[in-house]
Amino acid sequence: MQSFVTPIRQRLDRAGIALSALCAVHCVLSVLLVSVIGLGAGLGAEALLDPAIHRFGLLIATLVAAVAIGWGAMKHRMAAPFVVAMMGLSFMGGALAVSHGAEEAVLTIIGVALVSLGHILNLRHLHTSCTHGADH
Repeated sequence: MQSFVTPIRQRLDRAGIALSALCAVHCVLSVLLVSVIGLGAGLGAEALLDPAIHRFGLLIATLVAAVAIGWGAMKHRMAAPFVVAMMGLSFMGGALAVSHGAEEAVLTIIGVALVSLGHILNLRHLHTSCTHGADH
């Protein structure tokens, strides 16, 4: 079972990192399109800035982190990946409470950076436990 479980965890952590990067790009592009280019209502800006996108992103990030990082924490007994990722999810949740703009983007980018770091730490603990022969 070990050879089957490890690749799933690795894929989930890598997916979490990729999703965090996509979220950060979405935030930066949203702020640029609205404030710098002046793309207000119309031309898809409403869809780009729709709070539902942010809620859906937070839901997906929470699910991926819960499975990958929670699973990893149970196996390698290291709290750091879990704590860092949960702080990131908290920042992402806080971004939902502010209006669109720079403040929301900053909170979200801090959040996704921390979630991504949690996944990176989880991957490192996976590789460390593999080299020491621990069960995954």
